Amino acid sequence: MALRTPGRVPLLLLGLLTTGLAHLPLPASAPRGFWALPENLTVVEGATAELRCGVSAPGSAVQWAKDGLLLGPDPRIPSFPRYRLEGDPDRGEFHLHIEACDLSDDAEYECQVGRSETGPELVSPRVILTILVPPKVLQLTPEAGSTVTWVAGQEYVVSCVSGDAKPAPDITFIQSEQTVSDISANVNVGSREKLFTTEATARVTPQSSDNGKLLVCEGSSPALDTPIRVSVTMNVLFPPGPPVIEWPGLDEGHVRAGQSLELLCVSRGGNPPATLQWLKNGQPMSTAWGTEHAEAVARSMLVMIVRPEDHGARLSCEAHNSVSTGTQERGVTLQVTFPPSAITILGSASQSENKNVTLSCITKSSRPRVLLRWWLGWRQLLPTEDMVMDGLHGGHISMSNLTFLVRREDNGLTLTCEAFSEAFTKETFKKSLILNVKYPAQKLWIEGPPEGQRLRAGTRVRLVCLAIGGNPDPSLTWFKDSRAVTEPRPPQEPRRVQLGSLEKSGSTFSRELVLITGPSDNQAKFTCKAGQLSASTQLVVQFPPTNVTILANASALRPGDALNLTCISVSSNPPVNLSWDKEGERLESVAIPPRSAPFKGSAAARSVLLRMSSRDHGHRVTCRAHSTELRETMSAFYRLNVLYPPEFLGEQVLVVTAVEQGEALLPVSVSANPAPEAFNWTFRGYRLSPAGGPRHRILSGGALQLWNVTRADDGLYQLHCQNSEGTAEALVRLDVHYAPTIRVLQDPTEVNIGGSVDIVCTVDANPILPGMFNWERLGEEEEDHSLDDMEKMSKGSTGRLRIHHAKLDQAGAYQCIVDNGVAPPARGLVRLVVRFAPQVEHPTPLTKVAAAGDSTSSATLHCRARGVPNIVFTWTKNGVALDLQDPRYTEHTYHQGMVHSSLLTIANVSAAQDYALFTCTATNPLGSDRTNIQLVSISRPDPPTGLKVMSMTPYSVGLEWKPGFDGGLPQRFQIRYEALGTPGILYMDVLPPQATTFTLTGLQPSTRYRVWLLASNALGDSGLMDKGSQISVTTPGLDQPSGEPDYQLPTEQPTRPSRLPLMPVLFAVGGLLLLSNISCVGGFLWQRRLRRLAEGISEKTEAGSEEDRVRNEYEDSQWTGGQDTQSSMVSTTDVEPYYHSMKDFSPQLPPTLEEVSYPRGLTHLEEDMAFPGHLYDEVERLNAPSGAWGPLYDEVPMGLCDPCWPEETYEDTRGIYDQVAGDFDPMETDSLPFELRGHLV
Repeated sequence: MALRTPGRVPLLLLGLLTTGLAHLPLPASAPRGFWALPENLTVVEGATAELRCGVSAPGSAVQWAKDGLLLGPDPRIPSFPRYRLEGDPDRGEFHLHIEACDLSDDAEYECQVGRSETGPELVSPRVILTILVPPKVLQLTPEAGSTVTWVAGQEYVVSCVSGDAKPAPDITFIQSEQTVSDISANVNVGSREKLFTTEATARVTPQSSDNGKLLVCEGSSPALDTPIRVSVTMNVLFPPGPPVIEWPGLDEGHVRAGQSLELLCVSRGGNPPATLQWLKNGQPMSTAWGTEHAEAVARSMLVMIVRPEDHGARLSCEAHNSVSTGTQERGVTLQVTFPPSAITILGSASQSENKNVTLSCITKSSRPRVLLRWWLGWRQLLPTEDMVMDGLHGGHISMSNLTFLVRREDNGLTLTCEAFSEAFTKETFKKSLILNVKYPAQKLWIEGPPEGQRLRAGTRVRLVCLAIGGNPDPSLTWFKDSRAVTEPRPPQEPRRVQLGSLEKSGSTFSRELVLITGPSDNQAKFTCKAGQLSASTQLVVQFPPTNVTILANASALRPGDALNLTCISVSSNPPVNLSWDKEGERLESVAIPPRSAPFKGSAAARSVLLRMSSRDHGHRVTCRAHSTELRETMSAFYRLNVLYPPEFLGEQVLVVTAVEQGEALLPVSVSANPAPEAFNWTFRGYRLSPAGGPRHRILSGGALQLWNVTRADDGLYQLHCQNSEGTAEALVRLDVHYAPTIRVLQDPTEVNIGGSVDIVCTVDANPILPGMFNWERLGEEEEDHSLDDMEKMSKGSTGRLRIHHAKLDQAGAYQCIVDNGVAPPARGLVRLVVRFAPQVEHPTPLTKVAAAGDSTSSATLHCRARGVPNIVFTWTKNGVALDLQDPRYTEHTYHQGMVHSSLLTIANVSAAQDYALFTCTATNPLGSDRTNIQLVSISRPDPPTGLKVMSMTPYSVGLEWKPGFDGGLPQRFQIRYEALGTPGILYMDVLPPQATTFTLTGLQPSTRYRVWLLASNALGDSGLMDKGSQISVTTPGLDQPSGEPDYQLPTEQPTRPSRLPLMPVLFAVGGLLLLSNISCVGGFLWQRRLRRLAEGISEKTEAGSEEDRVRNEYEDSQWTGGQDTQSSMVSTTDVEPYYHSMKDFSPQLPPTLEEVSYPRGLTHLEEDMAFPGHLYDEVERLNAPSGAWGPLYDEVPMGLCDPCWPEETYEDTRGIYDQVAGDFDPMETDSLPFELRGHLV
């Protein structure tokens, strides 16, 4: 708030007194006061305002007050961003500067000086800052910018409202640039305080001159430099001007009939422009018009052809628009001139010579009237009488009568009636007739063949009748025997008579008659007549018989009946000779006296007698009438209709062949008259329904159709045919062919080796063909399955495959294939079992099995043999039969085809009792065989054998070997090699451990190497004699081809390199660094390794590697077991082993220097790597560590739900002695446990 003191009024007076001295320089000791006072100020919204304040009061605070609100002494005035104090405070300048003024700045302001030591407070007089707000918009009703449509002369109200403004604006209306005086205005409060709006209303009466001009609302205000304006466009409607008809020529209304009249009607002015319409006698004619909007002119063109009936018609043009109060019209009346449209002559212009002719000439109506005159040729005739009468359309009718005598020389002249008038000087109107004077002909005759000339029937004859003179032209008429000749009807028949038309040549007239002669023309008289004149001629025609007819004494004939036929030739000229024949065979006949004949010809007749048979049915008996003179023969035949019972023809099919499941048609070839009434088929005493059935129907010709034929349909079908004359029967055999089906095939067929046997295949088939049996030998492996050494035989439905001196390789599956031409061929599978004595596998060297002899481990001995039939195994120890009742011994027997295995498990192996030679004996009815297995203590592995080179490149060598006995523990292989002449031996571990092939890489070209192969297990390396299996090899040079070696070891020593190779040194250093890092964990890993090996001794089980390749080729699965003997026998079929092969896993490890030390038996860090047993080991320990070996007997995996294995009796041998093996003390890490030491035997 501003400062308020009691001395305010004196201070104001003091300020007023000092105002005039505001700008004078004051000394420092001048009294306090204002040297410049603020004044009232008016600005437009958005402009800048400045209120001046000059103060002489050093050291005092100066500030402004707005409507009593103090703005503060800060020159920036923070509360009001648009406000600030300007000027030099040291000079006492405190001017209030306001930017972008708006309505909120419209207020009272005063400048105040605060109290100080030099004096009291000072307050300037209050001043008013007035803010002018211009109107932003004008709202016009009707809407601004639009076009309003008004009718001229009518009053309309227009309103205009301004937007908010200060002060209220003034509103003016301007119509067509003229100010409207009739205005009422009201000022209203605006949308905000201090704002106002003005609403003005004007009454406007538009005129036609206002059309297209603006009605403007203009708003003016002190806040505006120029007024603001809004407007509407006035579209003023007003009626058009009167129409004007523009008549062509000077004589308005006068036209001539036939003239094309074009009248233009024009109406000017009007909004909208005028609508024009033409009327004729008040009836609309044309409503088409055009408008030129720029000139406001409407035009309509009337085009019409004037007709006589338009005489006196009124044509008018009307103009009006939507605001016309009435219709404006302009019209004209037509005066039409027209000639007569036609002239008519009444009466006949034909008359006999020397007689009078009377004619009348009459015109149609014309305006004006016309005169008539007569002409005969170029001679004018005088009329008898002239008359004039009123006509149509205001015209007149003229008539003239004429009578005169005609003569022969006037014939053909033109008789003309002519009409003329002065109004039609350029036109002539005539009507003409040809005068016809009648007189008779003078002569008549016929031209044609001479009378008496013989004409052959069918000859074309031309007769011409001629006459001279006569008017009218003589009408020549032809007659035949007093009957007028006409052309035959209907026209589609052959035209034997052609009657020409009358022709004229000068004064000669002719008419032609052309005819094709026939029997009726023989001796006929042809006459031509012309009025009273006539002429005649006669023709002689020769013709063959007009009709040859055969008469029979009977119609219904049966075999044995006599038939008398009579042939009659009705008429011919000259006479004919008759003869008979039957299907080309001449018959003897008897002549009959002739009768009278038509056409003045001759008749003839002959008869013949025939005896009937069934073969005569349908034959034709022909009568021939021959004319020797005419050299022509006519014939007639009589078809014999002999009734006889059914008779089967020679082409009747007696055997029909069909394929099973196909269709069959049993045809019928039968002859009968009448046709058979019924065809009855019987099969095996049962009659087939004539209406058809699910698999048959009888066709219309009697044939029997069958479908889905089966072999049960094979047999004789009896057909019974019947008609009204009798019956007949026939037998038709249906032979059904069907695909072969094997009925007998002995499976399996057994034979001792070296013996003979027949594999018999018996089928059911039709037909039975000699070569329909075929044999194949089946097998998965690609080998020769030729049957050349076997004998194939067949007899009837049985085929045989005879095998002499049976051999073991002939055992297997054979297929009997039978194909008799009917698909599909039959196939049967039979197995040939060749029985032979047992053959026990004898591996070399002697089979050994290792086990710890501390009475805590178990061992399994595996004996495998081949033989058929099944083999029984017996075991001995050191030659003494083994007592399987001992609970320490358990035997499991497996049978798979011809391969049999016995697994002897020894529990709690004792070195003293069980380290012995065990003998396995295999026996069947054909013999026996045996093998020995040595049970020994756990030891180091045997050296591998057969090391050889498989491939070679300049940088690598491929090796292959055979593993030796593993010593009872998992073994692995290590390759050591050295380059001759280079110090240091490198080594590389073989991965996967069970691999027997390896590619040694990182070699140098053209270098000789010595390679060793060692096997090792937990107890050490294989025999170190000569450092294991070894081989020397020289790599080829870069320019030499690589490939398979010739297996000849190199004999020459390569040149020793001059310096140490870099790669071995780097590998040695890398190996030292690697092994130094793993030395910390070596002890712990070695302890775990020893424990696993101890467990493996009691769990290892041998699995034969060849079992997975054996197929069940001989017999079905079999299982037996007994609690008394504690043994079992197992056989499986077609079950593939389930395992993950690591054969192809061959990681390339860098070679390592041999000198690097590492814990014995530890060659890598993968503790969980599986190390399966070697390939030929026959024994595998039970309960192997997880992942160490594959499942027992991989080739014979069996599920619990296998139908060949009773669930309640199956026993998994892999875990049978889990409770037997004991654990060694895990704390003993510095020495081998007792289980690994073994016992001396």
